[in-house]
Amino acid sequence: MTIDYLIKDKDITELSNFKTKAKAKYYFEIHNRQDIKKLSDIYNYSKKNNINILFVWWGTNLFFAFDIFNWIIINNCLKWWLYNKEDKILESYSNELISDISKDLYDNGQLLWKRFIWLPWSIWWAVFWNAWCFWLEIENNFIKAEVFNLKTWKIEFLNKEESLFEYRNSVYKKTQNYFIIKVIFDLSEKIEKYHSDVDNIDFRENKQPKGNSCGSFFKNPSKEQSAGMLIENCWFKWKRLWWAYFSNLHWNFLMSDNNADYKDLLKLIKNVKEDVKSKYDVDLINEVRIIKN
Repeated sequence: MTIDYLIKDKDITELSNFKTKAKAKYYFEIHNRQDIKKLSDIYNYSKKNNINILFVWWGTNLFFAFDIFNWIIINNCLKWWLYNKEDKILESYSNELISDISKDLYDNGQLLWKRFIWLPWSIWWAVFWNAWCFWLEIENNFIKAEVFNLKTWKIEFLNKEESLFEYRNSVYKKTQNYFIIKVIFDLSEKIEKYHSDVDNIDFRENKQPKGNSCGSFFKNPSKEQSAGMLIENCWFKWKRLWWAYFSNLHWNFLMSDNNADYKDLLKLIKNVKEDVKSKYDVDLINEVRIIKN
């Protein structure tokens, strides 16, 4: 069995914000519901040929730690969203950028998601990770998600309880059994763990580094101990390995220049984890997913 619509040896460098050179042995894009129906054939092909599958989408915060990826990469490209001003219900396909939606809503008087402006994630990634910006989490306004169950090959709807949201976690991340098609949110009420008056637009424009980065690389160990503070106190803000470095503007931002090799990034990650563990006895946990063969 062969599948004509699987692209071979696809350059996927641009799918990771680190922009390290990478190729996929097999590649497929989902643009509409007809493409979703092809997933069952792709999965059968992968099982028959013992090939793993990885879903990606814009803003995935993926770090490709390979030259050629031997898996099948499926790129989600579903786009469209609609906001009903009367009932304040937002519907969005999963590859729309939450930053673009938030900015457009803000410009038209809906201020609830202002904190998500400049967050470089898709709706899928925001739900997958339960996106968090200055104490506002995506789960707070989540109603339900339309998903394609990768076990049963059926379309289902999962509500908030079934989505099992936690800090930086959800059922979509835990099981990876679901392809998220569309998500519905209720933007009628602000619900936050803690109040914040941070001007996130100023923060992202002036206090976060620009360049090849996936944002904060490590989870914060606690509210009192940020990963950036621990890295700064280990003097890692002054260190770099060839074209890989931690920014001295925001110490939890791992950056790469255009010539960076994934091996340089891996070495730098290993070094900072060891230094923080040695000085503070804290195990830094990656927020960015490192993908290897």
